[in-house]
Amino acid sequence: MTAYKSHISVCICTFKRAELLRRLLEALENQQTGEAFTFSIVVADNDAAESAKPTAVDFAARCRRTITYCSEPRQNIALARNKALDHATGDYIAFIDDDEFPTANWLGTLFGACEMYRSDGVLGPVRPHFDEPPPQWIVKGRFCERPEHSTGTVMPWEQSRTGNLLFKRSILGDACHAFNPEFGNGGEDKDFFMRMTQQGRSFIWCNEAVAYETVPPSRWKRSYMLKRALLRGKNILKHPGAKSGPLARSLAAVPLYFVVLPLLLLCGQHWFMKYCIKLCDHLGRILALAGLNPVSER
Repeated sequence: MTAYKSHISVCICTFKRAELLRRLLEALENQQTGEAFTFSIVVADNDAAESAKPTAVDFAARCRRTITYCSEPRQNIALARNKALDHATGDYIAFIDDDEFPTANWLGTLFGACEMYRSDGVLGPVRPHFDEPPPQWIVKGRFCERPEHSTGTVMPWEQSRTGNLLFKRSILGDACHAFNPEFGNGGEDKDFFMRMTQQGRSFIWCNEAVAYETVPPSRWKRSYMLKRALLRGKNILKHPGAKSGPLARSLAAVPLYFVVLPLLLLCGQHWFMKYCIKLCDHLGRILALAGLNPVSER
């Protein structure tokens, strides 16, 4: 009988996405571990109506992996992540978003990279998946693509996120709440990585540990992209020491963008929207500092 040395808890925080959750659970059940570790799954339902419970319970009844369901009724992504950690039993923790699904060797590749580079954690790429073809301006502008890096790259906290992540549970120490509820509508992951980095923790990139994010037509809407940028700009001011440098850059950038946007419209929708998003990032910072709240959710 194989003597496993490590156990990974794969944590999923979900909110009213039952169909997407089912696809993710199916992909996790079929992970190829190479008998290097065992793993279980934690589903943290961030919906007071417990909309994910039927899917999680039904799948758990026929899945060969252990699935633990828990509920965090207060709609706050940081609280949902903390709830998942409360029910996680592994000496490694993995996070993947409920609208994502991984390749068959995803978890094993993350684990192998963490061991090889002796890092505290590993991040991997999240690439877009379209169930139907998006408009050409979305493709040209690469709005749904995220930056990727060479395997082994040490990641700065500003570029780190929890959508495709594995880390050693030991880095949390005795902390009761790893994620700050103040960032309940986004930005809790960057805050987490900032604090971990300040404590000397190191996270590396593994470009072979791929997950795909389902991008529905609702996220192609210009209004969604602009609201998301406003929210992102607002949340960055919650980070300690983030009010001076970013604000000064925003005050200088906003009038410049207003001048060039009409010209960019002549270059194509993808260029126009790219800089509209940048403008909203800066506006979000300025409005938040002025005590104005242009948007509370995406």
